Amino acid sequence: MEARQLGSLWPVSSLTLGGGGVGQLWGATTREECIATVRAAVDGGITLLDMAPAYGDGEAERVVGEAFEGRLPDRVRVTTKHRLGTPPPEEVEANVIRSLEESLDRMRLKRVDLFFLHSNIIPDDYDASAYTDRPATRWTTYVEQFIPVCERLVGQGRIGAWGITGIGIPECILSALDQASRPAAVQCITNPLDSPGELKYFEGPSRAREITAASKAADAGVLGIRPVQGGALTDQLDRDLPVGHGVRADFARAGRFRALAQEMGMSAAALAHRYALSMEGVDTVVLGCKNREELGDCMAAAEAGVLEPPIVARIDTAFA
Repeated sequence: MEARQLGSLWPVSSLTLGGGGVGQLWGATTREECIATVRAAVDGGITLLDMAPAYGDGEAERVVGEAFEGRLPDRVRVTTKHRLGTPPPEEVEANVIRSLEESLDRMRLKRVDLFFLHSNIIPDDYDASAYTDRPATRWTTYVEQFIPVCERLVGQGRIGAWGITGIGIPECILSALDQASRPAAVQCITNPLDSPGELKYFEGPSRAREITAASKAADAGVLGIRPVQGGALTDQLDRDLPVGHGVRADFARAGRFRALAQEMGMSAAALAHRYALSMEGVDTVVLGCKNREELGDCMAAAEAGVLEPPIVARIDTAFA
């Protein structure tokens, strides 16, 4: 599989296996199938596994632990994350370390290569009432507590580097990339809709491509996330979603995209992944595969290569 440089960090495969699918968030699967999927991904050349406690209440991390029993294959790297929220300043360090240690225990590892802040960064005076199902981290907590804790963990060798999510209030993400102490990697929305779907808790556009460009300018690695927008850019939804859900709304917008994929003789998911791999500034595209069949489709898409500019233009027009 093609290798790409992840910012100033290391070369990684152009595809990353994410934890959403193997954490059983994206439709029905089994732990046994998820373990087989993780092993197949590595056997197929994927060298980065992107995990988090939030993926199935630790299930994705347990899958990695069972798949490799604490001994990752050579050149394979792993990430995890933490939804910090905004605890009192004196509690932040213990909060972060506890989450990291629990993740390491589930994966049977002694360190991770990347540790992400999984909660959105918001201004100190921002009304966070929209964040009903996940915590948000206020700017001062991020700058004055989270960053110093992560830098100490890097110094101790417990994490290789740290990063942030690129989903959230664009001004905060862009400001984070303009600080003296800035993330080594950012998870950026990477789909033709520029859509975070149901994860959008703020007004205005996502500014996804601007965030990707700013990340590259800051020499941060870009992990492209939500390439199929939670299933919106697939041939059919694989789970029941309520009316008004962000994924269901985007699925309804993608009819012309699915028709184009059919015309080209591939699945909508394959075309979405090729589009993400073709986007400027994206170092690696994070997959949400929950089984080996989905993984094989994505790996075949990567093998087919990036899209020609006229095809990219047709996809963009499909959502105009």
